[in-house]
Amino acid sequence: MKNITAVYFSPTGGTKKACMALASAMSQDVKEVDLCTSDWEWTFGPGDVVIVGMPVFGGRIPGFAAEKLKHCRGNGAVAVTAAVYGNRAFEDALLELDDCLKAQGFRIAAGTALLAEHSMVGDIASGRPDEQDMEDIRSFAARILDKLQEEGWQEPQVPGNRPYRDWKQMPVVPVTNDSCTACGRCAKLCPAGAIPLDAPGTTKADQCILCMRCVSVCPTRARSLPAPALLMLEQKLSPVREIRRENELFL
Repeated sequence: MKNITAVYFSPTGGTKKACMALASAMSQDVKEVDLCTSDWEWTFGPGDVVIVGMPVFGGRIPGFAAEKLKHCRGNGAVAVTAAVYGNRAFEDALLELDDCLKAQGFRIAAGTALLAEHSMVGDIASGRPDEQDMEDIRSFAARILDKLQEEGWQEPQVPGNRPYRDWKQMPVVPVTNDSCTACGRCAKLCPAGAIPLDAPGTTKADQCILCMRCVSVCPTRARSLPAPALLMLEQKLSPVREIRRENELFL
């Protein structure tokens, strides 16, 4: 098999888990590029297969992460894309991801829409990807590998619309409670640099991308969405709470 690299933006870990499951099912030797922490330029070529995983924010890929993808040069490398979402819908995200990668010189061999626990309302798609998801992903990997052995394979048609759906980030930022010990972990790991290291109990609203990484990594659970915003989200997402969405493969 060609060189396999997994490239992902995974603030709370779900996208990484799904992306690495797909990559590891395709090869036992997988390199990783974590776009939350990497600002390097990455150059690939025709001998590379790159699994690219992105979370879905409101039916789109995060603009911050799309900018990060511009650091990856395809030069004819093969890409397998994964739009990872929390049980609502992936809408235009997979198409947008494919378009971003084509603009960077990648050839798209397959696209996937994979499930992971919702990053803001954790009891939606809780525990996913689970074992059934892993079975799906292993099956997808086998079918993708078969396609890559074919001569003259064609790029897949994936769902979505151009222009992409309009999406605006909620005008809130995570807040901090009295459990904060000012350890600075959130500030060090915030991909957008929105938390001052000398004042980790605060968040710069003009820089925060609401990725929930700070909430996820806090060792004392001192960070959370403001209660009114969380309640609004829970109510909005209640129709999909009991639905089990299925993973999808586009070849």
